[in-house]
Amino acid sequence: MSMPHALDTELLRAFVLIAEGRSFTEAAEMVGRTQSAVSMQIKRLEETLGQKVLNRGKGGDVELTPHGEVLLAHARQMLSLNDEVVALFRAPALAGTVRLGTPDDYAFGYLPPILKRFADTHPAVQVDVMCAPSGELVERLKAGDLDLTLASDGHQPRQWPTIPLWRGPLVWVTSSRHAPHRLDPLPLALAQVDAKPTRNCDWARAAVTALERAGRRYRMAYSSESQVGTHAPVLAGLAVTVSTLSWLPDGLRPLRADEGLPPLPEFGIVLLKGRRPRQPMTDALAAQIEAGFRAICERRGEAA
Repeated sequence: MSMPHALDTELLRAFVLIAEGRSFTEAAEMVGRTQSAVSMQIKRLEETLGQKVLNRGKGGDVELTPHGEVLLAHARQMLSLNDEVVALFRAPALAGTVRLGTPDDYAFGYLPPILKRFADTHPAVQVDVMCAPSGELVERLKAGDLDLTLASDGHQPRQWPTIPLWRGPLVWVTSSRHAPHRLDPLPLALAQVDAKPTRNCDWARAAVTALERAGRRYRMAYSSESQVGTHAPVLAGLAVTVSTLSWLPDGLRPLRADEGLPPLPEFGIVLLKGRRPRQPMTDALAAQIEAGFRAICERRGEAA
């Protein structure tokens, strides 16, 4: 009896790049091949699987077939594990600096164990971390100032290859010992909304929109240039803020649905890589971040 065909990781990598960017052209540019060569890789992949995984629509748009949707989730896991193993054994040969961007709340909620593990496996690679709002980080990435960045879903440019890391609801956050959420108007502590569009805080905008739609009066009691900076007045019982459940310091708690504030939307965290990132350190860190988020989400029972 013949053994089943092994899946070529290069074919899977081409497939994932096309699926994430919805473009054969973008994928070809990123792997340094011609568009026809990438098309041939997808043909080989489909022949190996015996199923069609991509459809080309009008204008060159790319859509995943039902089999392609299933394959994408598995391909990401396989490539992440493959890259992590390769990076682990090649770690002593990797040296240099990777420039990583992240909103501050993601830095506190997810990155510490990921960066610790990366430092253990790649001791000669320095990670420079920049904290800023998602919009500003994406602009820095496009300008070549960053190699890699975490961002809130929705900020990525059209057809930019995107790796989803997490998705879940925002929650209202109040003091564990005080009840500022019962005040009228509701005192808010939110990340500062700057006149510059790239510095606008998605969470602050979502909070204000939810309150206005519900007809709930509010006042901006405190503002900060960072989300973490809003925690101090909330701890003191002077205001409420919004956050995900990924990280809350002692003394804060999420409000229950029956405590009078309107529901907030879901938000996602994505990983974006620069057009010309510093290789191969960037790939190694990206693999660690993806694997780290998946492990953290599994432990917390969250959606990766």
